[in-house]
Amino acid sequence: MNFLSHFYFDRHTNNCYHVLGTVMPDLLKNADKTIVLHPEHLTHPDKHIMSLIGGWQKHLDVDRHFHSSEFFSHHSHQLKLALLPALQGSPVKPFFLGHIGIELILDNLLITTGKVNVDDFYDHLRGCDDQIITDFLNFSGMKEPQKFTTFFDGFKRSEYLRTYEDASQVAYALKRICMRIWRDPFTREQEVMLSEIILNYRAKLEPAFMEIFDLISSKL
Repeated sequence: MNFLSHFYFDRHTNNCYHVLGTVMPDLLKNADKTIVLHPEHLTHPDKHIMSLIGGWQKHLDVDRHFHSSEFFSHHSHQLKLALLPALQGSPVKPFFLGHIGIELILDNLLITTGKVNVDDFYDHLRGCDDQIITDFLNFSGMKEPQKFTTFFDGFKRSEYLRTYEDASQVAYALKRICMRIWRDPFTREQEVMLSEIILNYRAKLEPAFMEIFDLISSKL
């Protein structure tokens, strides 16, 4: 699941460090895909660091339930099939795009149906002290935590997730993600086709998309 989908399960908490922990694994991948940390079984005397660890474990639990669900299996496959005509000649793997596409559509639907508030999400992130984050990363075994804190400052300033409010921007977000792997993933014509396919699939998914959040909530 993507950032706001993870936030959904802890949207009522007042613990900013727990919220940050629930999205930290994905933030770290965005900061540096070579970073591999496993703090989920560690213990620390500082309550804030333990909140980060608890949020990290929650992230792993949510992703495990999501990726093993029939909902994910079905919709990532169906979206992949729908996207195939727009991927002729593209280096992008259809399964990858179907997987990421469903996650971005879910984030968009949470925003546009009022299930999560983007302001609340960023307020939590801004409430976390950089020194606590650095201490957590050091404790978890990261050699150069400033790589993350520099990225994290930019992530908060840009408020990039606000673009997900516009369903037409989901295809652009997909392109940005693909550009981390492939230099020129799509032609302009393919981008137009992708946007139309994403919008159509979003409309199809909207009436019943909350079933996956209800299912995961019942398992946590």
